[in-house]
Amino acid sequence: MVIAGLTRHQGVISDIIYSMVDKDLIFSIHAVRRMFQRGISVDDVHKTVSEGKTIEEYSDDSPYPSRLVLGWTGDRPLHVVFAENVEHDEIIVITVYEPDLFVWEPGFEKRREL
Repeated sequence: MVIAGLTRHQGVISDIIYSMVDKDLIFSIHAVRRMFQRGISVDDVHKTVSEGKTIEEYSDDSPYPSRLVLGWTGDRPLHVVFAENVEHDEIIVITVYEPDLFVWEPGFEKRREL
């Protein structure tokens, strides 16, 4: 595991670089703040990114395509939004949250229609 201090990486300001087996997990400051506020660990995010289910893809996002992934830590659902820089084998975590049943249907894979 590699943890670094505040860095500017490919135009993205990040607090932590966490090395996975083949890719680096880079956390935006926003993601780190939300993780701290919501009691979500780096290991929770790592597990969600590596084992979770992609429920939405944002292929037009810039500078890299991103996706929303659903994962579980015990009985707690987690949504992680991350972008993937394939060229540099990096995953940039944008935000992390526990989905809300007011916004998501049971199972947290589909948004409720308003």
